[in-house]
Amino acid sequence: MTLRPIAREHLPYPIVLAAVWSACLLLIAGGGWILGQVIGRLAIIIAPLAIAVLLAAMLRPLVDRIPKRVPRAAASLVVVVGLVVVVLAALAAVTTQVATGVPEMRAKLGGGTDAALTWLKDGPLHLTADRLQEAVSQVRTWVETNSNSVAAGAVQVGHTALDAVAGALICLVSLFFFLYHGERLWEFFVRWLPRASREHVDVAFRRGWGSLGTYTRTQLTVAAINAAGVGTGAALLRVPFVIPIMVVVFLASFVPIVGTLVAGVIPTVLALVDRGPVIAIVMLAIVVVVHQLELHVLQPFLMGHAVALHPLAVIVVVAAGTYLFGIVGALFAVPVTAMANTVVRSLAAGRDGEGPDGEDDDEGHQRGDDHERAPA
Repeated sequence: MTLRPIAREHLPYPIVLAAVWSACLLLIAGGGWILGQVIGRLAIIIAPLAIAVLLAAMLRPLVDRIPKRVPRAAASLVVVVGLVVVVLAALAAVTTQVATGVPEMRAKLGGGTDAALTWLKDGPLHLTADRLQEAVSQVRTWVETNSNSVAAGAVQVGHTALDAVAGALICLVSLFFFLYHGERLWEFFVRWLPRASREHVDVAFRRGWGSLGTYTRTQLTVAAINAAGVGTGAALLRVPFVIPIMVVVFLASFVPIVGTLVAGVIPTVLALVDRGPVIAIVMLAIVVVVHQLELHVLQPFLMGHAVALHPLAVIVVVAAGTYLFGIVGALFAVPVTAMANTVVRSLAAGRDGEGPDGEDDDEGHQRGDDHERAPA
């Protein structure tokens, strides 16, 4: 029975059509909500697995470049161990600088705060003493009111640390097997699909895997340049905690467009406390310049058309991911969208025997293999 006879006998056809579409959208929204709840409950497992997938897309070329006479398992293990060494070295450098710099920063905190208040009163803003005193009182009231919450949060640090250790172990083990048996894992998944759709799905997801690899390696380069730019500026201005600043900017840069600006608050505040408002303004200007360099030079030049996402789409998916899943959502929003964009375009174009950019399907399949041999 079609919709049009029903519409003629009972309701106007547009109303029936709108009702059917609404029901479908409600079902999709309900399924998405259930999926979100499942992901939230299993976040301690899913998040490390997802991070391992991103790392595998980034590091797989290193494994492929190791001479073929080296067993694949040994090559994968070398890459994973190298990653662990780099991360531990960065943590050691951050811990050392923070441990040596905190006492000095604590001694300067009072003087830096007084200098900032003096600048707000006598500088271009010309804030009155009453307004400054009111703002300080509000801050003190907030601290006193939320002291219990802060203490309760501190109690959770041990539990969070255990979760972090467990997540790191899951991530490293998964990364090893993604690098070692990524091809087998993907072929095992494809065999569960209907025979008629295996080839199209395989081609589409290989292209998506290639886009994911391009995205992760591009963001790695962009993050390194951002960290070097902000860190160099902080060092020239003699802002404390240069290495922790660089690490924070590097990690935040994996959230495109907004990550560098958000992370730039930290060196700006440190400059304000330690060096005064003028140096803080200069530090903020350096952060803005680095951000503009990323937005208008690095992203278009390095990313090109391999991961074609409009800046507005990036902002929307980052905001949605952050709202739904917090920091993890902000980290994965863009790579998931970029990969999905490539997969959907490839599946849609594959029906006509063409790749996502109009090339012949065989040529597109070969290009997907050139990106990466298989998804993890």
